[in-house]
Amino acid sequence: MRPITARGFRDVLPAEAAEREAVSGAMAEVFSAWGYGLVETPVAEDLVALEAAAGPLTGTAFRFIDLDGRLLALRPDMTVPIARICASRLGGTPGPHRFRYAAEVFREHESLRGQPRQFSQVGVELVGVAGPAADAEVISVLVEALETAGLPEFTIAIGTVAVFSALAEAADAPAAWGEAVLAAAHDRNLVGLDALAREVDNAAVAAALSAVPRIRGGREAIAACRSATAGLGCEAALDELDVTWELLEAAGVAGRVSVDFSVMRGFDYYTGFVAEAYAPGLGVPLGGGGRYDSVLAAFDAPAPAAGFALGLERVLIALLEQGAQRAVRGLDAAVGGEPAAALAAARTLRAAGWRVALSAASGAELVAEATRLEAGEVLWADGARVVRLDGAGQPTQVLPEPVPQPPALARVQGGDGE
Repeated sequence: MRPITARGFRDVLPAEAAEREAVSGAMAEVFSAWGYGLVETPVAEDLVALEAAAGPLTGTAFRFIDLDGRLLALRPDMTVPIARICASRLGGTPGPHRFRYAAEVFREHESLRGQPRQFSQVGVELVGVAGPAADAEVISVLVEALETAGLPEFTIAIGTVAVFSALAEAADAPAAWGEAVLAAAHDRNLVGLDALAREVDNAAVAAALSAVPRIRGGREAIAACRSATAGLGCEAALDELDVTWELLEAAGVAGRVSVDFSVMRGFDYYTGFVAEAYAPGLGVPLGGGGRYDSVLAAFDAPAPAAGFALGLERVLIALLEQGAQRAVRGLDAAVGGEPAAALAAARTLRAAGWRVALSAASGAELVAEATRLEAGEVLWADGARVVRLDGAGQPTQVLPEPVPQPPALARVQGGDGE
């Protein structure tokens, strides 16, 4: 049998895994600095609970039946599992709750679509706080995370679901029409929205429905949307977005943000602001999020909430395309020698901060192995001594005592050790 990897899944080898770890770790430090604590959830969730909060997951969730006969699904995102934690494990505990995560999520796709069925998400959820201040916090954390990951160019596009919801209500049309409007908005189907606008008798709603998804820019876009939707019940949502923008300016991140009223998210549970992160040339969002105040109500524990998730793989692709891959510290040395001496030398080196790999090779073969491992040094344990080897595998210098810092750290810190 020839072993294969299932469609939509992939193996990650050490070099890429190290980059993933470095980028994810950098963003985790940002989340922690904002007070978000790490949380982990089971990879499988009760399907009924997932759909109660996220809506129907037909065709997108990996489903299976366990030995108890319960219908389960692999988690398609982290928002609903964290909402479940708040409603169950933390029920009655006063908020706000700030959570961060780095987790694998799973979504089913039809064959030949070429999409991953497992991918990594990093993100945060802020539960128990409503209003523009909380929205601005979530967006600010998103901006800072991408900057700290080392991504030079990106934009956070923000909008609000509440505008389309208000327009659907103002139309006084059948419920099916309103559902079709929200579905077309979710798909960014401008042609579909134009067609739905022609079906409604309210001329003001029809005009707004065609205009709103085409409005984008800076803060002036909010004013443009206000003008296009005057008298249609969108004022409160736009007032909140306006205040959010003011707070983003105060936080110093508004330069990374644009307003785009076509932005909608894939899940139906968003109720207020929505955001997506874009990098030039990538063609798909790095991730996104928004406000989802109705999700916890599905678990009989109503609370306001907002958050975002970034696709780690997409962030790494954007870093690569912009020539900004995060520096990853590799192996400091490959160490050969008589096994007992090599083990003792490796222990001493690790205590001094070295990253070392033991080798059974010697001479030129040890040098070749060190080259393959991309080790910074080739060392030989000779009794109580540790000797540096040259490119031909010949001893050149005895490592001084006490053992110095590894060359990798010396390069990072500079000659003065700072």
